[in-house]
Amino acid sequence: MLLQSGQLLSSLGSQATTIAYPLLTLAETHSPAKTGFVAFARVAPQALLNLFAGVAADRWNRKWLMIGADAVRAAAVATLGIALVAGALPFWLIPVVAFVEGSGSLAFRAAQAGAVRSVVPRPQLPAAAAAQQARGSAVGLVGPPLGGALFGLGRAVPFLFDACSYVFSTAALIAMRTPFQEQRARDTAPLRLQVAEGFRFLWGQPFLRTCAFLWGLGNFAFPGVLLVIVVVGKRQHLTSGEIGALFAVFSAFLLIGSLVSPFFRRRFSMRTILYIELGTWLVSSVFLIWPNVYILTAAILPQAIAMPVTDSAVTGYRVAVTPDRLVGRVESVRSNIALLIAPFGPLVAGLLLDSVSARATIGVFVAFALVLALWGWLSPSVRKAPSLAELDDAPAQRNFGVAAGV
Repeated sequence: MLLQSGQLLSSLGSQATTIAYPLLTLAETHSPAKTGFVAFARVAPQALLNLFAGVAADRWNRKWLMIGADAVRAAAVATLGIALVAGALPFWLIPVVAFVEGSGSLAFRAAQAGAVRSVVPRPQLPAAAAAQQARGSAVGLVGPPLGGALFGLGRAVPFLFDACSYVFSTAALIAMRTPFQEQRARDTAPLRLQVAEGFRFLWGQPFLRTCAFLWGLGNFAFPGVLLVIVVVGKRQHLTSGEIGALFAVFSAFLLIGSLVSPFFRRRFSMRTILYIELGTWLVSSVFLIWPNVYILTAAILPQAIAMPVTDSAVTGYRVAVTPDRLVGRVESVRSNIALLIAPFGPLVAGLLLDSVSARATIGVFVAFALVLALWGWLSPSVRKAPSLAELDDAPAQRNFGVAAGV
C-alpha cells in the first residue's frame, strides 16, 4: 500500500508533464520537429541506459536506488519550473531536463519490479500488475487534463507540481520497512557478464523473447501517434485543456482495460489476448479516411483497453518465472529491447509533420503496425504461448514482509 500510494501522486505529476512538455515546446518554438525532439530526449534513456539500470537494481539496494531516482527527478523538473518563473528559459534546457527526468524514471522502474516481487505472492503477480495498470490509468485519467489546466495557469506550474510529487514518493519509500530484495552475496563479476546473464535468461524463453521484440517495435509507432494528436489538436485550434482531455479519455479506457483484465485472463488464453491487441494496432487507419483529431483519438481507444490486459498477463508471468537475483537485469534487458526504438517514434512523427500531412504521417505508422501484426499472428512462439495456470502450481514465494516483521 505504501509503494502504490507513493506512486499515486508521483504518477499524477508525471502525467501532468507528459502533456506539458509538448505544449511548452510548441509555445516556445512553434516547431513540431523540436517538439518531437523533446519527446525523443525524454524516452532516449530507455535505449541508452536500460542495461546499466538493471545491473544497478540487482547490485545495489533497490529502495535507495528508487529514492535517489526520485530526488534527481525532483531537482530536474524544479530547475525547469524555476527557469520559467524567472523568464530565462533557453530551448536546450527543455530536452536536457526531459532526458534527466527520463533517466531517473528508468532507474526507478528497474528497481520497482523487484520491489513488487518482494511483497506480492507469486500467483498474484498478474493481478498485482493489473492493479498497477489500474492505478496508472486512473492517474492518467486525471493527469493530462490537470497538466493542460495547470499549464493554462502558468507554464511553470505543472513542472513545479511534478517536483512536489516526487518529494511525496520519496517520503512513502522512506516509510517502508520491507526489504526490496532477498539476501544476496555481492556479485563481483564484470558488468558485461552480469548483463549477459540476464540476456541469456530472457533469450532462453522463446515466448518472452518474441514479446519483447514484437512489442518493442510496436513502441515505435504508438508514441508517434500520440504526438500527432497533440500537433493536429493544436492545428485544429483545440485549447491545452481540450488536448489534455483527449489524453484523459484514452486513460479512462486504459482504466477500463485494467478493470476488465481479470475477466480476460480467466476467459481467454494468453495467445488470444495477444492476438486481440495486435488487431487493435490497425484501427488508427480510420484517420486516413477521416483526418480529424477526435477520430484519431477514438481509433486508439480499443488499443487502450487491450494494452493493460496484455501487460498484466505477460508482465505477471515474466516476473513470476524470473529468479529474484536476476529480476532487475532481465527487466532491463527486456525493456531495452522493447523500448530500443521507442524514442524515434515522436522524433520521426515530428519530422514527418513538418514535411508532409498528418494523414501521411499516420499512414506510415499504420503500415508499420500491419507488418508487426502479421508477424505476431504467424509467430510460433505466440501460438504456443504459456498458460497463467502454470503459476498456481509454482512453489510458494518467500514473504519478505513477514520475515521483516512488517
